[in-house]
Amino acid sequence: MAAIDFQHVPHPRIAARKEAGPPKTVDEHVGINGKIALSLTTAVGTMWCAYVFAVLALIVLPDAIQGGTLTLIQWVSQTFIQLVMLSVIMVGQNILGKASDKRSEMTYKDAEATFHEAGQIQKHLIAQDEALNALLDKVGALEAQLIAKA
Repeated sequence: MAAIDFQHVPHPRIAARKEAGPPKTVDEHVGINGKIALSLTTAVGTMWCAYVFAVLALIVLPDAIQGGTLTLIQWVSQTFIQLVMLSVIMVGQNILGKASDKRSEMTYKDAEATFHEAGQIQKHLIAQDEALNALLDKVGALEAQLIAKA
């Protein structure tokens, strides 16, 4: 009787994944221009900056009102909305980026748990193979005894 002979070979990606860890926004290599842009984005992407932009826009509101409907519409669309919404949108993007990093971390940890469970299954199957091989050896020995007696 043939014995069960299976050797599990883990995929190389598993070891590489453990070494690399989960991808995060802050880990991206951006160079000097990227660092400058990131610093400015971080500064402008705050609600405090949105408040400052709102105050700046409101300073010229009286002039926009005196200029008539067209000037007021231009002030609202070109000054207030663009200045204030720029920062507010960036704050939202920062929040979404952090949430994305959290999801990435959770997915990574879930994958690690899955890999661990798969490893446990492999160990369990190896133990079962050993037990089955022991039973096959016993059945083979009994078969040989029966043949010898016949």
